[in-house]
Amino acid sequence: MVACTSPEEHRTYADEEVYSLLDERRATLFDRPSGFTADRAADALRFQLLNNEPTSEPLPLNLTTCLEVAAENNRDYQTRREQLFRSALDLTLERWRFGWRPSFSASGTVSSSGDDPSSAQIDGDFGLSKQFGNGAQIIGSIGTDLFRALANGDGWDAIGSLGLTATMPLLGGSARAVILEPLTQAERNLVYEVRTYERYRRTFAVDVVSRYYAILRTLDSITNQEANLESLKLLVDRNEAFAAAGRMNDIEVDQARQDLLVSEAALVNLLESYGGQMDQFMLLLGLPTETYAELDRSELEALKLLDGADLVGIDPEALVELSLERRLDLVTVRDRLIDAERRVTVAEDALRAGLDLEATAEATSQEGKPLSFRSDSNSWSMGLGFDLPIDRLPERNIYRLSLLDLDSAIRTEEELTDTVLADMRNNLRQTRSTSESYQLQLISVELAERRVRSSEMKQELGRTDTRTVLESRRSLLSAQNSATSALIDYALARLHLYRDLELLDVDRNGIQLDEASIPRLPETVE
Repeated sequence: MVACTSPEEHRTYADEEVYSLLDERRATLFDRPSGFTADRAADALRFQLLNNEPTSEPLPLNLTTCLEVAAENNRDYQTRREQLFRSALDLTLERWRFGWRPSFSASGTVSSSGDDPSSAQIDGDFGLSKQFGNGAQIIGSIGTDLFRALANGDGWDAIGSLGLTATMPLLGGSARAVILEPLTQAERNLVYEVRTYERYRRTFAVDVVSRYYAILRTLDSITNQEANLESLKLLVDRNEAFAAAGRMNDIEVDQARQDLLVSEAALVNLLESYGGQMDQFMLLLGLPTETYAELDRSELEALKLLDGADLVGIDPEALVELSLERRLDLVTVRDRLIDAERRVTVAEDALRAGLDLEATAEATSQEGKPLSFRSDSNSWSMGLGFDLPIDRLPERNIYRLSLLDLDSAIRTEEELTDTVLADMRNNLRQTRSTSESYQLQLISVELAERRVRSSEMKQELGRTDTRTVLESRRSLLSAQNSATSALIDYALARLHLYRDLELLDVDRNGIQLDEASIPRLPETVE
């Protein structure tokens, strides 16, 4: 009831300070503001679907829409946003510790020596303190005491007081880097979380794309299987007609019927797999699993425009160097190594002797005149406090652990560097091999289609048997599915390559690739 600020206002002030910090850090690290919010939108698609009546029309989902919906509704994504918010909130606390900190307190008491109250007293105190980067701490206070004797009916007697205390470390704990270590670490932790969040956004987007393409792969297999099923039905009808005319034996008719049954069973399994994939995809998007959605199959057609031109002339060595320079997680690990070195310095400082200079000054006003201070009522003191480092076992253990942490940070940096190098070489190999595999699969599909046409024509002329036709159709179905798989594998390998080079960005238009930043070999003049 007497609070200076309401809880809602406190929340608003906290959000404003945190979002300002995040915008500043993101603009510095990624040359653009974040547009970040830690709260889920009230009009999120999940809430709309839960509050609206079900419809028989499918929810259309293209790839860009899926990326937006997942970022808005995915639960793990929300947790990551909150983690980033918490890190910025921690920094506001550390900054507050090194700022001017006002305080105000008041108390009132009534005393009695018998049945009736005998005196009343009201105390008020306003203070102001600050911790400086050189270790100095200043505490100032202004107080007023009001006293009244109730038994004799006298008026209020007021006494004012002024106080100032200053403390300065001279030996251990006096180094500026040691004093500011909590603030320094909080500042750096926010930078790490901004990088981690950005890395997560990119990795999460690639994961959404991978799931999306996996479903498109299944849908394409269903389409291929349905076309194969229709072709087998025609083949069965034709074989039955040939058998009725005495041009074919029953064995070949049964062979076609058996492949038809196998194809129907395969289609049932694919439809079941598609349903399970859609349920898992809805979970990834943060939508109710009963959501009736339909993916945009034109996304698969758009992938067919990839021709591998961006892989031509890549400089492998420069690519590796670029990954070592840009990988956000590796940059953070290197910075954490610096943190570990700094903590060793702080732990070493704690082993030193302590010597503190403390000065205090106080003044009390005349009774009844709270603003009238006399020189003879003033007092001051100055002294030194010495802490001889005789028993420093806790500090010794912390120092030893800091050395172990430093060695661990060195090993972590070495391991991640080696991992980044191996991953980049593997990503480049995989991107090139999947691109070549896709081109080979396209040729395989063309050959399989030619083989099907040839075998069917020969069967009509009685120059081949049903087994050959069935084998050609199986080869075509396998080649079609393999071509789609190879195309998707190539597209994903390409995304992984750009993601690990930190040349992949996610915005409202979907995933953007910075192809211009890929290092190329110099062109040779013939």
